[in-house]
Amino acid sequence: MCELLGFTSAKNTDISDYLRTFFSHSVRHPHGWGMMYECDGKREILKEAESAEQSLFISDVIDTLPPQKTALAHIRFATVGSIKYENCHPFTGFDISGREWTMIHNGTIFNGRHNHRYSAVQSGDTDSERFFLSLLDDVNAHLEKSVPNERARFEIVNNFIAENAPRNKLNLMIFDGDLLYIHKNLKNTLSFKRLDDGLIFSTTPLDDGVWVPFPIAQVIAYKHGKEMYRGDRHKGTFVPSIEYITAMNAMYI
Repeated sequence: MCELLGFTSAKNTDISDYLRTFFSHSVRHPHGWGMMYECDGKREILKEAESAEQSLFISDVIDTLPPQKTALAHIRFATVGSIKYENCHPFTGFDISGREWTMIHNGTIFNGRHNHRYSAVQSGDTDSERFFLSLLDDVNAHLEKSVPNERARFEIVNNFIAENAPRNKLNLMIFDGDLLYIHKNLKNTLSFKRLDDGLIFSTTPLDDGVWVPFPIAQVIAYKHGKEMYRGDRHKGTFVPSIEYITAMNAMYI
C-alpha cells in the first residue's frame, strides 16, 4: 500500500499545508517518498528511499516550495521491490516525441506483460515501474503512426488503463505536461476536494473540508483545475481476495 496526492489548478496555489499533512502519513508508509513539482517552468522530481518523517530536507523543500499549478506526491509502503531510490515514485520518462510523462501508483500488478518483459531494462525492481515503461511503449507505438492531439492522447491512456485494470490494483495519477490523469479501481480509496481554482486528490482526506469520493473504474483527465475528458466506466474494479486483505493487514501490524 502507498498513498497518492495530486493537484491541478488554473493559477499558482500554495499547497504546502496539504503536503505537510500528506507526508505526515509516512509514519505508516516508511519506505520512501517523492514529489513532482514545477520550478522556474521546469518539472522537478525529488525523492528519497526513507520515511519522509526522517528526511533531513523535506521540511525545507515544502517551506520554500513556490505556489504550484500541478503537483504529485507519493509515500511508499513496499509490497513489490526492495527499499531503494530507484523504486521510489514518481517514475518519469520521455516518449519519442520528447514529451515527458510522470506517474505515481498505489497498487499491485498481478497480471500483464509488464511483469516480465521490462525486468531487464527497468532501473529498479517494482511492478509499478514496469507498468510505466509499458505505458510509454504503448504511447510510442501510437506516435510511430501519427502525433496524437490532446483528445487522442487521452484515449490512448484511457484505453491502456482500462485494458490493464482487470485483476490489477491500479490507483494511479499520470501527468503528461498538459493533462493530469486520475484513476482508481479499489473502492473506498481516493477522494478529491474542490479549491478556489483547482482540485486536490488524495488517497485519504487531508483536512476537515468536503472530500468527495473519486469515481471508480473510470479515467478522468484534468487541465488547469478543470475536467477535460472522461472515459467510460470499465469492468476492471479490483476486488481484493481474503489472502490479499490478510497480507495487507499483516504489514500494518
